[in-house]
Amino acid sequence: MKLELSRVVQGCRLGVLTGLGKTGQHCLEVPGCLLYTRCATVPHLTQDTLHTLSDLPSVTQVTVESLAEHQEVLEEFKEGVRKFAGLHNTVLFCSLHDSVNPNPAGHVTNKTVSVWGSGGRIELTAARFMAIQAAIQPDCYQSMADGETWQANSSRKRVRKAVDRTLAHLDECLMLHQKTQELKQAEIFGVVEGGDIMEERLRSTRETAKRPVGGFVLDGFHSAAMNQDVRGQLIQAITAELPHEKPRLILGVGCPDEVISCAEAGVDLFESFFPFQVTERGCALNFNYTINPDPETAVLELNGETPAVTKPSKNGDENMTPFEINLKDKRYQDDFHPLVEGCDCYCCQKHMRAYVHHLLVTNELLAGVLLMLHNMAHYLGFFKALREAIANDRLQDFKNRVLSCRERDV
Repeated sequence: MKLELSRVVQGCRLGVLTGLGKTGQHCLEVPGCLLYTRCATVPHLTQDTLHTLSDLPSVTQVTVESLAEHQEVLEEFKEGVRKFAGLHNTVLFCSLHDSVNPNPAGHVTNKTVSVWGSGGRIELTAARFMAIQAAIQPDCYQSMADGETWQANSSRKRVRKAVDRTLAHLDECLMLHQKTQELKQAEIFGVVEGGDIMEERLRSTRETAKRPVGGFVLDGFHSAAMNQDVRGQLIQAITAELPHEKPRLILGVGCPDEVISCAEAGVDLFESFFPFQVTERGCALNFNYTINPDPETAVLELNGETPAVTKPSKNGDENMTPFEINLKDKRYQDDFHPLVEGCDCYCCQKHMRAYVHHLLVTNELLAGVLLMLHNMAHYLGFFKALREAIANDRLQDFKNRVLSCRERDV
């Protein structure tokens, strides 16, 4: 696995991650995202429905958290999660936790970390963690880590201990990795911890970079955990210390404005849990990322006019962002427009806002399917447009277009 960079613009790294998978035939463009799954399935979608979308990422993300309680079944199956879950030809990346699920703090020790399955807490030693990885058979996976230092009240002593534990876990995982036949062709990603303390972040970064890892996971930067400016400063300091040819994946960041900020700080890869969160709110992504508008819109803009944009209504949901519209709102019961004008996803081509509103208020399962299809398509289109903007030296235009939706009245 190797990252081949073609250019760097305003800190954003444009390139291709090559040599992915056991055969080395897969590649992934960066900046890019992984395909988010829960228990190896994209929520609301079957594999066939999912593959109606174009430009799907070549890397699918699974988590130890959702698969740990299935360890015995996977060990008996012997052929890994990819075949067990009926996944199409894809590269598997296995992370420790699901960023959508908040995990209770206080369950990490010097020897163990904990994950939460449907049956409750599962305590993992390094030996069991690696046994689960052997059963999953991923192409890449993050090592064990103490990631609880994102909390605001974490002391310097606690943060230092987290960095020490994470490095110790990495060393033990690397040792067991070499002895595990099922992981001979897999890459292990080291985890950078350190909370919001610059000194500890740099220590974690430098020590992790000394180990034979295939890439780096930046942990503890979750959207609700840290001021965006502080996050940017820390990430810039971290990425300056990391080798250029190895990918950097950040956990817990998915909102479009935060993605752009982190990409400018040198991050290559992101999770794609954000469309799922938007879908669960009964919302649809609806923000403009097109820097080359269609002729009709271009004429309007030339005349100083802009097309009408729906103002978001939170409708009691404080987690809503300016990048989405709440289709549960009554205003959409007579709205016969597609979710987003010009979107070529199945939902926007075949259905209208009023129909999706009807499905939501009657609690029909089809609502989640249609919204997830649209939200994934819109999110993947956002990343594609980001790469094109970097390639064409139009990153600032792209930023202005995307961030303009934050100025809408809520």
